Amino acid sequence: MKTAVKRGYRVSPTETAEWLKLRMSNLGLSGLEDLHKLTGIDRGSLSRYFRQERIPRIDVIAPLCKALEVSPETLLIALGAIDKNQEKRGRF
Repeated sequence: MKTAVKRGYRVSPTETAEWLKLRMSNLGLSGLEDLHKLTGIDRGSLSRYFRQERIPRIDVIAPLCKALEVSPETLLIALGAIDKNQEKRGRF
């Protein structure tokens, strides 16, 4: 007998960009330069993370979470690095 497998949902680069824009606006950050100043992460790497061209290394997750005031899970979902369950789709 077959059982149904729930598949996760991975956000698109467009959804990531929209999330980042809203999150930064809510925090009063005007761009990646501000995020760079808060985290010490170079702007090129930040750009690649938020375009989903690169998954952040473990050592940059904490500074990003602190600067954006989000949990590691929320950040990784927003970056498309991990799936989120379909039933939680509107959460992040």
